[in-house]
Amino acid sequence: MKDGVNGVALAVFIFFFLAVTVMGFLAARWRRADNDSLDEWGLGGRSFGTWVTWFLLGGDLYTAYTFVAVPAAVYAAGAAGFFAVPYTILVYPLIFTFLPRLWSVSHKHGYVTTSDFVRGRFGSKGLSLAVAVTGILATMPYIALQLVGIQAVLDVMGVGGGEDTNWFVKDLPLLIAFGVLAAYTYSSGLRAPALIAFVKDTLIYIVIAVAIIYIPIKLGGFDDIFAKAAHAFSQTNPATGKPRGALAPAEPGQWTYATLALGSALALFMYPHSITATLSSRSREVIRRNTTILPLYSLMLGLLALLGFMAIAAGVKVTNGQLAIPQLFEDMFPSWFAGVAFAAIGIGALVPAAIMSIAAANLFTRNIYKDFIKPDATPAQETKVSKLVSLLVKVGALVFVLTMDKTVAINFQLLGGIWILQTFPALVGGLFTRWFHRWALLAGWAVGMVYGTFAAYGVASPTQAHFGGSSKEIPGIGEIGYIGLTAFVLNVVVAVVLTFVLKAAKAPDGIDETKPEDYTADAGDPGVQVELPPATAGASH
Repeated sequence: MKDGVNGVALAVFIFFFLAVTVMGFLAARWRRADNDSLDEWGLGGRSFGTWVTWFLLGGDLYTAYTFVAVPAAVYAAGAAGFFAVPYTILVYPLIFTFLPRLWSVSHKHGYVTTSDFVRGRFGSKGLSLAVAVTGILATMPYIALQLVGIQAVLDVMGVGGGEDTNWFVKDLPLLIAFGVLAAYTYSSGLRAPALIAFVKDTLIYIVIAVAIIYIPIKLGGFDDIFAKAAHAFSQTNPATGKPRGALAPAEPGQWTYATLALGSALALFMYPHSITATLSSRSREVIRRNTTILPLYSLMLGLLALLGFMAIAAGVKVTNGQLAIPQLFEDMFPSWFAGVAFAAIGIGALVPAAIMSIAAANLFTRNIYKDFIKPDATPAQETKVSKLVSLLVKVGALVFVLTMDKTVAINFQLLGGIWILQTFPALVGGLFTRWFHRWALLAGWAVGMVYGTFAAYGVASPTQAHFGGSSKEIPGIGEIGYIGLTAFVLNVVVAVVLTFVLKAAKAPDGIDETKPEDYTADAGDPGVQVELPPATAGASH
């Protein structure tokens, strides 16, 4: 590990950071229509075409933490870390079936969040509130991890001093990055990350293309890389008494690998930020086209994961696995290109953090503030509240990162994945059928949340007594599997059984404000107009 500040890399990093900051503020004038509309600030005016949506979704889903954590998982444990590749492949056929339907009904009724749809479909503010709260809770640690990604880059560049440095001096660069992010998100809304995503994704593709060719050449080729990785994984881990990892998952780990991939695929587009990026597109066809070209990011992710093996072969030694890939770039690249790579990671944190904070703010504004606190809020008041909440969300994430151990943020993000999966029956189920009873869905959600949380709490690791992982023995099967998927199955079973019971008891059902034709409507269809749901009457759409 190099000592001191890498001045050249830092200069290049600052150049790109300043460039995207300018872009972030200029984005306020890009396709801007009505400043007082939440559609404009929070969804970019629902005006983005295929390429803008593609970059926005890519910037949204493939974050700085992805850039750092996926190869770090491979670096730490071997091929088990590749689970992210199959799950991103599984997710695209899945979303092809339901995202266009969600876009259509949201366009027809002016829905801004998934909770808006759930409330309109099932006539239940309680179920809508459950979905909103889950979305906010799952998003907060995700934002924190983007700041962890920036912090990893700053640490490797030597910015902020050592561990003994005054906390303010050490964290000042992160505070500056946070302040800039907060300012241009407040000013420009979703347009800022949409514009910056072009730079972010271009940099990431360049860095990965260079890394996958240049680093193996320096290390003697992939044969040597895999041989050194296999040798390293065969060594015993003193903490567990078992081999460190494997180039391919062993048979006992295959259930874990498969259930984690499937559960993660089901959960990915339940996150509020992915839905926010989806609803910002201008037509149903834009969504369908994007589901066919987004797999290009999965190819990038597969190449990215290989960097974990390269870090082992390059002799990278770090106590914090999150630093492995930034350190690999520092060691292997010329300083100027290391700066480009660090900029890709840093900007890769700013884009999703902005979208996530906007998505969480929209949920609070539409489904807590407007539904329960101020039902007669004007469009201008909605937008103002959403802007302020987006700042509070980022402040909360910053405090989380600065005051807690980084593993805590990681654990809560894993827990967030378990939680957000429990909204799947209400959202995706509701897009295809009105059969489920609203109370049954709420009960299923509660069972899934409680089981998932307590099961995760009971998982220990060599370094932690609780929340040490997201996998545990599946009841009745005996195999180790992803807790989120087990909780999801319990959720669905409870929802189905209670629906039969409640329907037999003739329990009052909510009013469905949607119609079958709403789920296939497009922006250009004759006679299609955006209708406002009762809870948002008077809003500008």
